[in-house]
Amino acid sequence: MDQFAGDTPTPGNLLDTIDGRTRLAGSNKLEILLFSLGTSEVFGINVFKVREVCKTPPITRTPNMPHGMEGVISLRGRIVPVVNLANIVHVENGGEGNCSAMLVMEYSRRVLGFLVSDVDRIIRVEWSDVKPPEALLTGEHGMITAITHLEDGKLVSILDVEEILIKTFGEDGMHDVTPIESEEDITVFFVDDSTIARKRIVEVLDRMRVKYKQATNGLEAWERLKSEAAYAEQQGQTVSDLIKVIMVDAEMPQMDGYVLTRHIKTDRRFDGIPVVMHSSLSSEANRTMGQSVGVDAYVAKFDSQVLSETLRPLLLRHVAA
Repeated sequence: MDQFAGDTPTPGNLLDTIDGRTRLAGSNKLEILLFSLGTSEVFGINVFKVREVCKTPPITRTPNMPHGMEGVISLRGRIVPVVNLANIVHVENGGEGNCSAMLVMEYSRRVLGFLVSDVDRIIRVEWSDVKPPEALLTGEHGMITAITHLEDGKLVSILDVEEILIKTFGEDGMHDVTPIESEEDITVFFVDDSTIARKRIVEVLDRMRVKYKQATNGLEAWERLKSEAAYAEQQGQTVSDLIKVIMVDAEMPQMDGYVLTRHIKTDRRFDGIPVVMHSSLSSEANRTMGQSVGVDAYVAKFDSQVLSETLRPLLLRHVAA
């Protein structure tokens, strides 16, 4: 684990450094912004999703706000909803009256303000050191997507920001997802570490009447894909006979989606299988990085119609063949 010498735990300094630290995709490294919610627990969020860090501004309350939402702010002409993370994550005795900093988050095509008690620093870790959480942890907070450790052994809980978005604002409906009519089985292999993302993907694929196989992190996905390749060889088939599309998340414990895509694209056994990157990292920089490792399509989370429309032609070309 790399901790940056000279980083000081002030929002201003962090704001100056975040923009220059978003070029790690594909190196199987992750940079995490550490913060607290008023307790001794340490929480983290991928720097890729942090647009800026600032002191908590004046917040305007609005009628009929969902649970955890404090109100809205005007940020350079844009109305941004503000969420109290301690309330959303259900941290007992955390955050009450002590939300001194705000993280401005940009992901899943939305901009949100996350109120936190204190901002610490940015650390750099290997994705291999980021592990899926134990069931006890996911049951306690419900929104922890991964864990890692600081050099002193202290646990860092990495939040599932997609889950926070759904818990606060609800789920979008399944709009205009129509089935694929085919006499043959069509199977998609997908991998995502977010429970809520896997649930939404399954809903789309079920509506499309497409079969699926899934994994929960990049390393698990690669091991399963290699097993699929070995099985196909035993049966005298190609992997593309069994799997028509592979869909990967960008950020995942143990192996990120960029490294996983590079493995797939440099292994001839997976020739002819398109890779779709489905990620809450929706910036042009991330799309460009995906293209550099061979991604065939990039879809920002989460729009059921856009996802189904992206998958449909990739799947139908196999049916037509």
